[in-house]
Amino acid sequence: MSNHWFLYHTSEDPFAFPAGPGALKLRLFVPAGQHLSCTVVHSDRYDSPGSEQPQSMEKIGSAGAYEIHEAVIRTETGKCRYLFYVKNPAGDYTWYGERGESQNRERAGSFQYAYLHADQALELPSWTSGAIVYQIYPSSYNRGTLQGITEKIPYLQELGVNAVYMTPIFESPSEHKYNTSDYYKIDPDFGTAEDLKELVAEAHRHGIKVLLDAVFNHSGDTFFAFRDVLEHGENSRYKDWFFIHSYPVEQSPVPTYETFAKAEAQMPKLNMNHPEVADYMLAVAKHWIREAGIDGWRLDVANEVHPLFWSRFRRELKDEFPELLLIGEIMHASGPWLRGDQFDGGMNYVLRDAVLEFFAEQSTGPQRFMEQLLHIEALCNDQANSAMFQLLGSHDTQRFLTACKEGGRGWNRAGTALQRMKLAIFFQMTYIGLPMIYYGDEVGMEGATDPHCRKPMLWHRQEQNEELHNWYKELIALRKAHNVLQKGAFRPWFTDEARNVLGFVRRGDQDPIGLILNNSPNHYQLELSSFRPDPNELTDLLSGRTIRNAKRILVEIEPFGCLMLN
Repeated sequence: MSNHWFLYHTSEDPFAFPAGPGALKLRLFVPAGQHLSCTVVHSDRYDSPGSEQPQSMEKIGSAGAYEIHEAVIRTETGKCRYLFYVKNPAGDYTWYGERGESQNRERAGSFQYAYLHADQALELPSWTSGAIVYQIYPSSYNRGTLQGITEKIPYLQELGVNAVYMTPIFESPSEHKYNTSDYYKIDPDFGTAEDLKELVAEAHRHGIKVLLDAVFNHSGDTFFAFRDVLEHGENSRYKDWFFIHSYPVEQSPVPTYETFAKAEAQMPKLNMNHPEVADYMLAVAKHWIREAGIDGWRLDVANEVHPLFWSRFRRELKDEFPELLLIGEIMHASGPWLRGDQFDGGMNYVLRDAVLEFFAEQSTGPQRFMEQLLHIEALCNDQANSAMFQLLGSHDTQRFLTACKEGGRGWNRAGTALQRMKLAIFFQMTYIGLPMIYYGDEVGMEGATDPHCRKPMLWHRQEQNEELHNWYKELIALRKAHNVLQKGAFRPWFTDEARNVLGFVRRGDQDPIGLILNNSPNHYQLELSSFRPDPNELTDLLSGRTIRNAKRILVEIEPFGCLMLN
């Protein structure tokens, strides 16, 4: 018997990608609900047909209409040929290769991964796996200066973060500093280059990395090259640094040049495919690494910059500074920029949307939330997923606590905004990638979108939410104490739609940890299948309670409560 199902695979990232020396990870999409089992048969490309070895694939979970199956195959030569055998419990089957599906193995053809180049793997800085990032908006943090931030380094260490990302600090006429006047000068509002050096040095003394924000998609209209264009028009030697539509160059009522977003006259778009512009910005990036010792760049509007520039940017910077972290700001699915030739990771706004819906708005249930997690993860390779900034909010979004107060439907009205935020933080600190805390979230700051999300930091203890602050510190400490929470794989455990409860597992070289979240106002007793094959007792790392059972786990979980079982 044979059957045809909609199957999808292509022999390129993120469906086929290096997973370490001599290892190739394969990902296959199959229809959900068909109870299909998948096997990959593989061999060296130059071995005789029929010599392929079979290997079962692991079902990762359902992402809605499709399931994700994965396998890591070993290759001594790096030259791989493979195809898939898919069948259902009734015995219906199909072969699937680069020529499509067929009951005949040879007619399906084979996928070819021509050569597993070692440098294609996305090599991340050694420090990133344990990174917990804290975003600072300098104008609003402490005295609005770099010296003010330096004074708070001990506070950041006590919180437990070990990486700081600051929005732009270079000279600019605006408060937000995203329209740069001088890329080589610290804005006087913030201090001097010496102040930056001292900030980085002090952070490093406390085990904290420092990332700066680079705006290479556009400059400010006070940038020297654009001022020259305004003054000399078509005769300016810098006219090709920008995208000028007509002369004379006009800024109002509608700019006669391309800008960031829609007609933002103070932000002319840079032609980053122009050799002189590329050379200039690369020199800027290298200057601040050499001058101040920074540990990474977050690249603004990265998806609108010519990809050839980013490829050169990565290659030149990584060659000289291999421990440098490169994060692209891409506010949608960022997989195409995370294939190993541009950025290490991105700011994961797509994940934030899913977290917002499930925890703050209560507009989706646990099954849909789990499906979104798997779908988002499947769009990137493993290395890129591990370097994503997993944020609840930023300087461009509504504060998460405000979203919790304004959201909530149905039964969730029984839970407080603080309960919902604490549950979201629990998820953030136990999920894959790099948790990113937006300054002030840890003390309960509120605010709508810009400018209300950029209010001055609350430093007076009586204004801070101590319960939230302690919760952040506890979860950060637990994440840092358990390697599996930093590096382990994510696997679904269960979803209970009626109770609004879900569970997932982080697993790796250490004992796995099971995470349970009750996103409802009700107390539950749950009997669950074990996520571990051994019969040892489990301990909730949050409360210290011990659970003794072999194959079945009986747990009690409070309203909007969570468990961390090890």
